[in-house]
Amino acid sequence: MRGITILCVALLTAFSAEAQQPFTKADTLRGTITPQRAWWDVITYDLHVRVNPEDSTFSGHNNITYKILKPDSVLQIDLQEPMVIDSVIQDRKALAFTREGNAWMIKVTSPQLRQKSRVITVFYSGKPRRAKNAPWDGGVVWAKDSLQRPWIATAVQGLGASAWWPNKDHQSDEPENMYINVTVPSDLADISNGRLKKKTENGDGTTTYTWYVSNPINNYDVALNIGHYTEIKDTYSGEGGKLDLAYWVLDYNEERAREHFKVVKPMLKCFEYWFGKYPFYKDSYKLVEVPFLGMEHQSAVAYGNKYQMGYSGKDLSGSGWGLKWDFLVIHESGHEWFGNSITSKDIADMWIHESFTNYSETLFTECQYGQKAGQAYVTGTRQNIRNDIPVIGPYGVNTEGSGDMYYKGGNMIHMIRQIMNNDESFRQMLRGLNKTFYHKTVTTQEVERYMSQAAGFDMGRIFDQYLRRTTIPTLEYRIVGQQLQYRWVSDVKDFNMPVKVKLNESGYKLIYPGTTWRTASISLPGKQSFEVDKNFYINVKETK
Repeated sequence: MRGITILCVALLTAFSAEAQQPFTKADTLRGTITPQRAWWDVITYDLHVRVNPEDSTFSGHNNITYKILKPDSVLQIDLQEPMVIDSVIQDRKALAFTREGNAWMIKVTSPQLRQKSRVITVFYSGKPRRAKNAPWDGGVVWAKDSLQRPWIATAVQGLGASAWWPNKDHQSDEPENMYINVTVPSDLADISNGRLKKKTENGDGTTTYTWYVSNPINNYDVALNIGHYTEIKDTYSGEGGKLDLAYWVLDYNEERAREHFKVVKPMLKCFEYWFGKYPFYKDSYKLVEVPFLGMEHQSAVAYGNKYQMGYSGKDLSGSGWGLKWDFLVIHESGHEWFGNSITSKDIADMWIHESFTNYSETLFTECQYGQKAGQAYVTGTRQNIRNDIPVIGPYGVNTEGSGDMYYKGGNMIHMIRQIMNNDESFRQMLRGLNKTFYHKTVTTQEVERYMSQAAGFDMGRIFDQYLRRTTIPTLEYRIVGQQLQYRWVSDVKDFNMPVKVKLNESGYKLIYPGTTWRTASISLPGKQSFEVDKNFYINVKETK
């Protein structure tokens, strides 16, 4: 979550303006599968990083195990300024490299044989970009806790993991597993993704924490959280068996965290019911207190909402229901299914992460307080929709679409649920998405195709309208005598989304408008009996 909310209008405007700017070669090198990226596939990262709070520097190396898809001799590694690659080694030989901005082209000299695996070691150092306003304008956060002790964290979604460690920085290629070795001053602890495998006292006033991630992980999820932490342990009996829970919080917040994080178990129960089993049982579930608002770091969810209800104490829906629960716990945990297990290949398709996770807030509200509460929450979030630029961004240049991917996308999914008109079928579609694309990277087309097949009707024009356009369709209607006539006005050709309307006292039913006038097969007792279901995010206009 990048927190595109009513609290961040200025940032959202900046993001939207940026998305309309001309793109550079640097954007292409960052956002495209270049020839220097295409010929190899990441298997494992074995990252070693030494963090020095005194001068805000990082240094270390990354052992990259990769599979050769086709022979080649130039390999692209990404590391952003002002960080530098010091040297690169393969087969005990130093390799030559050149730099083009944040892309480093490594010349390999050993044979690169198809379907074989090789290891390359990249040594690096420098002062990583300091976050200006994490998580929106990210990098490394160098903060102090309330006792003025060092408190350090990474937050790099959008910016990219290459802001602080060298890797193949493209969402389409995730390592199958990863080691994260972090060396810090011995009075501090590092909490990263996965499970802690060992803690090594180095004898020089530093300690190395070795974490192992046994599942695929996207680069921006890899996290450092360094501070004076204490661990609260628990377990949850879920669909995948016993799930280890851990809450890593600042030592003086242990008591309040024990109480506040009681929401985690009912949340997991709700999400497993709707989405299927938590995707990372092998790596556990953790909440880690951080000095910024929050982020969906896989199996180490970053939490910085200061033990408040709502989003920094505010209700993003204006309905009242958003103050019943802690937004950051619920939203960022929802990303474990959508964003972390199912990951978009291109950042342009980030709606796959944010729209479904936004709707997880509605589902949690419904699980806790009933369906009407959930409906009030999701329809209330429409106040945040801007309809500025399309939700899907331009491909191949590492650029997101509109922040409407949150609220507009969530409302689109809510409408699809209404159209399916069968909550069990809708639930199985969500669970099927998580089963079919479990631990995979996907495209919008794959998700759209699956949803249409699961629902039994072609949703293509709905996706075109709400993801690729900035306009909202208008349902025009007129009542002639006792007959209802209706049609869609839309800039999507042959737009044909079903919509629920109330025709009489028997309640709502689906009608099937097209772009030409149609007549309902039922007679209306009067104008007052006609009503459009407010669960549909559309314009409604009576005409003559």
